[in-house]
Amino acid sequence: MRLGTVLCLTSLAAALLIGAAAAAGDVSDEQAKSKALFEERCSICHGIDRPLSKNKTKEEWQATVKRMRENFKKLKVRGTITEEEAKRIVDYLATVRGQK
Repeated sequence: MRLGTVLCLTSLAAALLIGAAAAAGDVSDEQAKSKALFEERCSICHGIDRPLSKNKTKEEWQATVKRMRENFKKLKVRGTITEEEAKRIVDYLATVRGQK
């Protein structure tokens, strides 16, 4: 194999590995942000150990988070959980406490 081809393939492989590592880092950062959001919002009304002791499907987590959003409104709790935040919380819970 020619040296130029080897160098080209090596560079391509390195670029792919760097890209994969960067993408994995983004996922971890996103999950960390979603975890922080979950802890911040959900701990206003109860300890975070409560939801983390359950395993539910994504649909069940959606129903739970919807109910919690309604409780925020009824109880006039400071702040709110926006639609986007609810989605992130549901995705986080489905990932870490999904149905096993």
